[in-house]
Amino acid sequence: MDYQKLADLLFPDIDKTPEDYEAMYPARDLPAGTPVTRLGPSPTGFIHLGNLYGAFVDERLAHQHGGLFLLRIEDTDDKRFVEGAVETVIDSLDYFGIHFDEGASKEGEIGDYGPYHQSDRGPLYRCFAKKLVAEGKAYPCFMTEEEIAAIRAEQESQKLTPGIYGSFAKCRDLTIEEVQAHLDAGETPVIRLRSQGNPEEPAQIHVQDAIRGELTMPENFQDVVIIKTMGLPTYHFAHACDDHLMRVTHVIRGEEWLSSLPIHYELFTALGFEVPMYCHTAVLMKVDENGNKRKLSKRKDPELALDFYKELGYHPLAVREYLLTILNSNYEEWRMANPDTDCDEFPFTLEKMSTSGALFDIAKLNDVSKDVLVKIPAKELYDFLTGWAKTYKPEVLPLLEDEDYILKILDLGRSGNKPRKDFVSASQMFDFISYFFDDYYKLEDEIPEQVSQEDAAKILDAYLATYDHSDEQPVWFDKIRTLGTELGYAAKPKDFKKNPDDYKGHVGHVSGVIRLAIVGRASSPDVWEIQQILGEERTKARIAKMRKNL
Repeated sequence: MDYQKLADLLFPDIDKTPEDYEAMYPARDLPAGTPVTRLGPSPTGFIHLGNLYGAFVDERLAHQHGGLFLLRIEDTDDKRFVEGAVETVIDSLDYFGIHFDEGASKEGEIGDYGPYHQSDRGPLYRCFAKKLVAEGKAYPCFMTEEEIAAIRAEQESQKLTPGIYGSFAKCRDLTIEEVQAHLDAGETPVIRLRSQGNPEEPAQIHVQDAIRGELTMPENFQDVVIIKTMGLPTYHFAHACDDHLMRVTHVIRGEEWLSSLPIHYELFTALGFEVPMYCHTAVLMKVDENGNKRKLSKRKDPELALDFYKELGYHPLAVREYLLTILNSNYEEWRMANPDTDCDEFPFTLEKMSTSGALFDIAKLNDVSKDVLVKIPAKELYDFLTGWAKTYKPEVLPLLEDEDYILKILDLGRSGNKPRKDFVSASQMFDFISYFFDDYYKLEDEIPEQVSQEDAAKILDAYLATYDHSDEQPVWFDKIRTLGTELGYAAKPKDFKKNPDDYKGHVGHVSGVIRLAIVGRASSPDVWEIQQILGEERTKARIAKMRKNL
């Protein structure tokens, strides 16, 4: 067989050679061993936590070692393309602090190794497919869908591995004359890899994985499609060509791609390319309502979508910090030893990544978020809150216009050795402080059970009668303690605990009534400080309103 003649017959329009492309995309001018990583999303319009998880690994690996991180859009499947999806990918990742050095961007493509949209790289893929055909490593296949379906049915009936291989590869040994006849009949072939694998006794291949160590698995023996009938490449083939020519050194992807590794290993080998360092990350799991671990699901779990975190207003830094806790097993230990250090200073390593399911826990994210937000200055929190409100809760923007007032609220209880950790997300933040706005103030809790309704009225009457907005905090609280003891409540909680039969309750229950009147809740930051922010008139009005309703 004259394979070069076959290649020229199939690809008459391809005039460039692989060597031309090698010259167009030379080895990068980077120190030896410097990582080059890439993210290659499909423009489907849905970007999820798994994308962010993988992108974070890409970004940390590249940027912590002086490397380069690029964005490649894998858009060779027209059926999955969604208008505006590329912008969604870029905006969503940018929100969480994932920035690219090269590749697709909203302003156009950046870098010398493009195009960065696979749909614009068609001649390149066809050139390398032509190379494989010319070397006898690929061939045209004219089988119809009906023929392939019949083969699949036969394989199922015989309990054989499904696919096109061995005797099922009907077009493997067509002559040039037979190929010409098919072409003259108007048939358009796909191009298949002529696999060197043995379907009867597959050999073992050994591939090094930076996370999982050496992987041993059966070689590929499938004659997979590398060029589809419309001339576009399959994912398998496109990624091999692009990762090589873009000089990608590390391919970070989910463990669901492990089954494709033998195909990719054979493609790189057949093309004469160096196999990149694969890094297969653990799948993101959660514990369901029955206590069982399962994979996060697009259909069942809203927290899989990145929009979930943006809509609720999780701070990007909190999400980044949380992801580090599930990416590297030693992160939390490092954080305890470095409480005030930027999380980007953490020495991230692939070796510390989990090889089993990475457990995502929204409660843990909330705890991490509290720790992160308590360290963010009130002014930055204010900007974050108002920025979130503009998009997701514009009706509250007028309430946030008085910056000085909001800053006082946001700073409540956040100073000292044991600052309050009240804030989780922007939506929760607004809910938490909403009682400072009269339109949102409401009674959410009940009077402490130790206090009768009659006593509650007496407490509020006495509080109003002795109220002086200029009182310092110690004086203010002494007044509450005094009016409580006069009504039969212990001056200190420990006194009540020691002799519960001697008192109706303690001063905490008395102040709880006052807190409820002013805040509407049983729990809040310091009531005296809240009064100072609300002002005398609004404080008295709220006390009087609750007293009237008793």
